[in-house]
Amino acid sequence: MRSLFTNSAAEPLAKKPGSLKVLGRYVKRNALLAIIGAVIGLWALQLIFSYLSELDSLDDSYTMSEAIKYIFYRSPYFLEQFIPTGALLGAVVGLGLLANKSELVVMRAAGVSIYRIVGWVLQPALIFVLLALAINQFVLPYSNQLAKDINDEDSSSLVTSVRGYWTMQPRFESLESGNTKSDGSDILYIDYADVRGNIGEVKRWHLDSNGNLQSAIHAEGGQYIGRKSLATTDGKPSEQYRYEWQLNNMTKLNINQGFESSQDISPSDTLSLPFAPESVYLLTRKAEDLSLTQLYEHRQFMRGQGKRSLEHELAFWQKLLSPLSILSLVIVACSFVFGSLRTHSLGLRIVVALLFGLLFSYVQDLVGFVSLATGFSPMLMVLLPILGSAALGFYLIKRQM
Repeated sequence: MRSLFTNSAAEPLAKKPGSLKVLGRYVKRNALLAIIGAVIGLWALQLIFSYLSELDSLDDSYTMSEAIKYIFYRSPYFLEQFIPTGALLGAVVGLGLLANKSELVVMRAAGVSIYRIVGWVLQPALIFVLLALAINQFVLPYSNQLAKDINDEDSSSLVTSVRGYWTMQPRFESLESGNTKSDGSDILYIDYADVRGNIGEVKRWHLDSNGNLQSAIHAEGGQYIGRKSLATTDGKPSEQYRYEWQLNNMTKLNINQGFESSQDISPSDTLSLPFAPESVYLLTRKAEDLSLTQLYEHRQFMRGQGKRSLEHELAFWQKLLSPLSILSLVIVACSFVFGSLRTHSLGLRIVVALLFGLLFSYVQDLVGFVSLATGFSPMLMVLLPILGSAALGFYLIKRQM
């Protein structure tokens, strides 16, 4: 690159568009290769440590090959999690190598502004922004489910965890006159559902008007069989529907007065719900397992029901604003390098970058917990560490100008 600077004293590089293009490609290539190396390195370490942690869980049903499959399906999640820290570390390494060879000093002396160099570094970071969005949208919903099918971490902690979909529905009894009267309520639990209409384990408890338990139903699974239009007061069908599932291998426990009980086994029964299979699928999945568009659909569905899920809203804003997280960390990385061209070594810059990346991740988790605990706007809480990181980066860069 020395040929670009031979006549820099006579004419600044800022006035040579051709030379700037070559210099820009050089900086972008160095930043891109460094970010790729950092992301792959962190990703590989996480895969190794995750596999070693799975070795303690091996048994006759969970073999070594199953553990390898589980890590393989979880690998996209690990990659997406390490992209922000990898981008921060890669930007520090890429610019740090240029700084060690005094190339950044020559660029600035030739009239290239710091902001232009930062802009060059941000461009390869955009590739990883798109990669993170693609993984969130198209890969994670399927890979996480495949991983859970192999090793469901929640299966051993059902007492302390809340999985699936829980709801309480009012129950009505039809009278001979054609009217209905209240018959208590049902507590319904659905363990799992997919977009094709299949559901997993179903439990339903019926309480009378006084809150006394009358019956308990357990079914191993079910399939969607269709919908029925609800009749209006004038007898005409309405635009509202009841969606029905056929339950399989159902066991019903009837609790009579005096605490006497009887158990019935039925090959099938019908479950009726006021929403479609696609909505049941969204309601039974964890927020981290849904794509960005699915989280938006879940949010709109909950609004239509007059309810709110802070956990899903928080996940929505975290995934939507994740590109800004990556870019803000790259800005901070650039400020670290420009602020210590001669006084600190590259190794110290890397350590500081890792510590800042960990701190940023912890702060993101903390503000998420605060949002869930207080009900404060998830969007603003997710934006706080991003804006703080970007402000710190721009402040440190401005000090060097």
